[in-house]
Amino acid sequence: MKCVADKREREKRMVSEMIALYCRKKHQTKGVLCPACAELQAYACKRSDQCPFMETKTFCSNCKVHCYKPAMREEIRKVMRFSGPRMLFSHPIMAISHMIESHKEKKRLEALK
Repeated sequence: MKCVADKREREKRMVSEMIALYCRKKHQTKGVLCPACAELQAYACKRSDQCPFMETKTFCSNCKVHCYKPAMREEIRKVMRFSGPRMLFSHPIMAISHMIESHKEKKRLEALK
């Protein structure tokens, strides 16, 4: 169970960093999230805490069940599209780990087909 808890914490840390980067660049905040981004972060962390598929999935984008409300899902997509490429410059180790995990998951899913 510790592995799942670690995975959950890594996912929450990654999404929190991406939201913080987005908020800093798009909303010109410094050190504190704007109310909309803080709400999105709290929502994303709550969804991660309640995810029943954490043992088998790598990222929400690979999940068959989308538990985000449509409006929040669109917001998180905007954040991911913006922050994803920029994470390589602000958090290179985290970004590279994320890319490696994504690549492994893609290969695993292809092997199941």
